[in-house]
Amino acid sequence: MNVTKEKVVPLLPLRGISVFPATIAHLDVGRTKSIKAIQEANDLDHLIFVVTQIDADTENPKLEELYQFGTLAKLTQKITLPNGTVRITVEGLHRGKIKSIIDQNEFLSAKVEEYPDALDDSKELRALMRTLLQHFKQYSKLSKRILPETIATIVKQDQPGKLADAMIDAIPLKEEEKQKILATVDVTERIHSILNFLQDEKELLKLEEKIGQQVKKSIDKTQKEYFLREQLKVIQRELGDREGKTEEVDKFLTKIEEAGMPESTKELVLKELARYEKLPPNAAEAGVVRTYLDWMVSLPWSLGTEDTLDIHRSEKILNNEHEGLEKVKERILEYLAVQQLTNSLRGPILCLAGPPGVGKTSLARSIANALSRKFVRVSLGGVRDESEIRGHRRTYIGAMPGRIIQGIKKAGSNNPVFLLDEIDKMSSDFRGDPSSAMLEVLDPEQNNSFSDHYIEEPFDLSQVLFVATANDLSTIPGPLRDRMEIITLSGYTELEKINIAKKHLFPKKLAEHGLNKSTVQIRESALSAIIRHYTREAGVRSLERVLATLCRKAAKLIVSNEKQKIIFTDKNIEEFLGKKTFSYGQMENEDQIGVATGLAYTAFGGDTLSIEVSLYPGKGKLTLTGKLGDVMKESAQAAFSYIRSKAEGLGIDPDFYEKLDIHIHVPEGAVPKDGPSAGITMATALISALTNKPIRKEVGMTGEITLRGRVLPIGGLKEKMLSAHRAGLTTVIIPKENEKDLEDVPPLVKEGLTVIPVSHLDEVLVHAIVGVKK
Repeated sequence: MNVTKEKVVPLLPLRGISVFPATIAHLDVGRTKSIKAIQEANDLDHLIFVVTQIDADTENPKLEELYQFGTLAKLTQKITLPNGTVRITVEGLHRGKIKSIIDQNEFLSAKVEEYPDALDDSKELRALMRTLLQHFKQYSKLSKRILPETIATIVKQDQPGKLADAMIDAIPLKEEEKQKILATVDVTERIHSILNFLQDEKELLKLEEKIGQQVKKSIDKTQKEYFLREQLKVIQRELGDREGKTEEVDKFLTKIEEAGMPESTKELVLKELARYEKLPPNAAEAGVVRTYLDWMVSLPWSLGTEDTLDIHRSEKILNNEHEGLEKVKERILEYLAVQQLTNSLRGPILCLAGPPGVGKTSLARSIANALSRKFVRVSLGGVRDESEIRGHRRTYIGAMPGRIIQGIKKAGSNNPVFLLDEIDKMSSDFRGDPSSAMLEVLDPEQNNSFSDHYIEEPFDLSQVLFVATANDLSTIPGPLRDRMEIITLSGYTELEKINIAKKHLFPKKLAEHGLNKSTVQIRESALSAIIRHYTREAGVRSLERVLATLCRKAAKLIVSNEKQKIIFTDKNIEEFLGKKTFSYGQMENEDQIGVATGLAYTAFGGDTLSIEVSLYPGKGKLTLTGKLGDVMKESAQAAFSYIRSKAEGLGIDPDFYEKLDIHIHVPEGAVPKDGPSAGITMATALISALTNKPIRKEVGMTGEITLRGRVLPIGGLKEKMLSAHRAGLTTVIIPKENEKDLEDVPPLVKEGLTVIPVSHLDEVLVHAIVGVKK
């Protein structure tokens, strides 16, 4: 190593850049003192000392704010730019160590100790040179950041020191590391430092390349798929499929992600989507799969409404929309109370049973309003195919889900109030038994994984509040009836009908016919007359129709300017509705022999039946007419046999059956009649005819009879009491064992009737036949 004497040369501090010996650098200089230093060097021997600042932001650096080592360089070119900046080109000669700074007022000079590289031609150094070049070539191939011209310039260097300096200038090192190598005067040590760096960099670059290849594979795959999809879109457009299946598949993917279906279901749907994507657009199966996908993404797998758990609000809604029906209202409020406490109760399965027109369907809608749930109704009347409930297999043409899944989709919620209307009207044939398919739907232990043949995946129905309606429970199979909580809705009393008409029906009909209360009014006496003389029903449908008739007639009178205001009263109601259809009051105008009034239960509520007995000479033949069912025929036979066995005690000729033929007739022969409740009525009518004693006209009765004269309990007492009340009877004879059922009878009905519980036919005769003593 040769050390020259110290030299004073103009100083050029650099910001964030280093200049090495054996390299050429292009610099832009803007500081005034630096420009003056360049001018001074240009005027003298073109030598200038370039050194890097430790902090690039320092404007006027001092000695301690500069790195110790810099490069003594030759100024080869100087250009002044229009903005005042000076652009120079310098060629690095050799290292120098700054000893001190001399302030020349206009510029800075530095006292520099020079360190030129020693000329060394040893074999060891040449071997190091070769190794360094080899590593550099490998590094440049991996890096791909070094220009070919720069590589050529570096390779031409024949001196070890110059080779190392030229190489370090081309390698992307941090400024601190560059300064460290610049301060390394010994060439061998310098080359070793660069070799270590190149070795580390090569390892890093190889790792980067490996990672890059892995990323590229992933990107290539994505790009390939994207490219193929774009090509497919173009092909589909050319073939007439303008939107292209790809766009549709993307939409399905988004919908599947948003549907919230269970993972197992989602996996199946994604498989179906992949299959659909591969199918040709005009393939027959494509339409089947697409329809299936539409159904799957449309179902509310996890979408439900939040219940309004406010008992007082719900009670108010139920009371405002329905008169009476206390039992069902109480049951709904109980459900709400438990739901509020647990917040996890499964939906109950209610069955509202009762005659038509009592508000079963509208009550289910009110339940939905009270709970703030969606409402969906499915009519089961006439359904006889199991697939209607459970859906069709997708292999069939025109396959679709069953009515349950269809209803859930229509509701758009997984916890609606689901009305199964007319569940008693389902029937079965060779296509299966739909009532058996309903067993799974209406079982709280099973319906959390209801399986539809079309969907093929379990759907949770446990949050659904099922409400079924039925007119006749006897036609519902036992296992299905067992799964439901039966709530019986009987007919309305006259007072309840008047309130319903005033609060709901008449205002509704006025609005439907473009009328209002200021022009058309109806008195309570008119409503009472309509209920008594123009309708005879358990519900209010006929009443609603009659009110609609009145509104139509009123509209005609107002439009024709015949009247400006109409008030319906019991005095003028006959002008609008014609002659009275039904007579109200006593069933019969006078006590009659052989005519007894029975109370019957029908699918339309309670009704009264007149049972007539006629005697004529003959040989004891018993004739039954009036389209009677087997049970009523047996009741007649039992009554006849009892009378024969007790004839003497009843004051009847013991041989009457040898001399007389008996004809029992129940009027309205076109209407089928059956049931175990006419036994005592037939027996009373027979005894009245045989003893020639009249039956009290105000007495109605119901009960079955045994061969020993015992009176057996019956069903439908409330409906029968209502029918007696409607018919204007004042006394009702019922079986002793039915006394407990009187709790269900409205107080207004019980107040107007004298109820006589009996356990034997002898008691019936005392109260029913005139002149019979206890």
